[in-house]
Amino acid sequence: MTGTTSLAERPLPPRRHGLPYIGGTFAYLRDPLRMMREQYDDFGPVSEMDFVGRRWTVLLGPDACGEALRNADKAFANAPGWGALVGPFFDRGLMLLDFEEHHRHRRLLQEAFTRDRLSGYAAALAPAVAEGVARWRPQAGFRAYPALKELTLDLATQVFMGGPHLASPDELDRVNAAFVDCVQAATALVRLPLPGTRWGRGHRGRRVLEDFLGRHVAGKRAGAGDDLFSVLCRLSDEGEAFTDEDVVNHVVFLLMAAHDTSTITVSTMMQQLGQHPEWQQRLREQAMCLPEAPTLDQLDAVADLDLVMKECLRLLPPVPVLARQAVKDTEVLGHRVPAGRLTAVMVHLGHHMPELWDEPERFDPERFADERREDKVHRHAWMPFGSGVHKCLGMFFAGVEAKLILLELLRRFEWSVDPAYRAPLDYASLPFPKDGQPVDLRARDRSSA
Repeated sequence: MTGTTSLAERPLPPRRHGLPYIGGTFAYLRDPLRMMREQYDDFGPVSEMDFVGRRWTVLLGPDACGEALRNADKAFANAPGWGALVGPFFDRGLMLLDFEEHHRHRRLLQEAFTRDRLSGYAAALAPAVAEGVARWRPQAGFRAYPALKELTLDLATQVFMGGPHLASPDELDRVNAAFVDCVQAATALVRLPLPGTRWGRGHRGRRVLEDFLGRHVAGKRAGAGDDLFSVLCRLSDEGEAFTDEDVVNHVVFLLMAAHDTSTITVSTMMQQLGQHPEWQQRLREQAMCLPEAPTLDQLDAVADLDLVMKECLRLLPPVPVLARQAVKDTEVLGHRVPAGRLTAVMVHLGHHMPELWDEPERFDPERFADERREDKVHRHAWMPFGSGVHKCLGMFFAGVEAKLILLELLRRFEWSVDPAYRAPLDYASLPFPKDGQPVDLRARDRSSA
């Protein structure tokens, strides 16, 4: 057509030039939100930069991120995008499947996260949470993050895998270390399975997880357990079921997703409630009205708890960047993204844009209340669980787990955090506080309450 420009002829987005191979890697690791702001201010919502040795198209802001996540022309694929970062370690998990295969696996997996299933998981979680939190010892400078990480691993062992009898404490420690090694491999600069490198430790960690889970698949298929591992082994739809390999792949990914994301969410909630005691007390008064093992309906009725969790997920989404790769030439907001280009959907920035949020750096849970709903100003303003067909399938389970943990903490303890404290976050994997997230933890007299 005369006067038109084909997609292949359109110019590429503007590019930030940096050190060869490294590009923006160190800027992201130092302060990802600052890096995103500078990239957006300098180049707009669609640009390019180098990261961990590869050229990436960078999408910032709700319009650009939303367009990629809607993926109307099926140009963006998850598997090669995440595969460039963590593919060898979480290969064939739901997040690393695409199109018809993803739809088929997700349809089966949805049966493991129905309302009735979630009710069963909540019933199993509540006593396990109470038992785990009871082991905490109050003290000044209590390191909340490692304590929460240990707790969520224990919960994953019991609710996901059916109980601690599957492994000794030493083996569980090795499983935990394997998860950490797999996740942290994402930002490895040396991407070869060499001894002593992050990439090498990630490969070793994956083997540990496959061996650990693979030993139990046959027993889970033959049993009648209602833990998630057992449920996945027995799921079927019109005669279709998961293979042993499918089960291991999905459990490895789901364990990673639930273990790390729940930990950082509750850690952030503890920090914010320690710095805002009025909100802590407000939630505690509501928590004391609930039974020891609340049902899903009772959890849902604590509206303020939901507001606090949503605000903490806004301030620090556990997965700040989503990875994709263009499988054919496409465009985002008029900018060309060539086939084969890795694409970083940086949802974190949208959570802090003053165009979308009132005083975005301020902790303000009521911005999610019905009378305000700042998250509704744009369809893609708030995306801690992603969006589109790859929206996190386990987000409701994660919410139940986080709420049950926080309710138990509110019943047992009071805590405070210096208002000037800012968590020194490590972004070598999913974000976590390098100092262990210290809080001044004090026991409450539960009998008087």
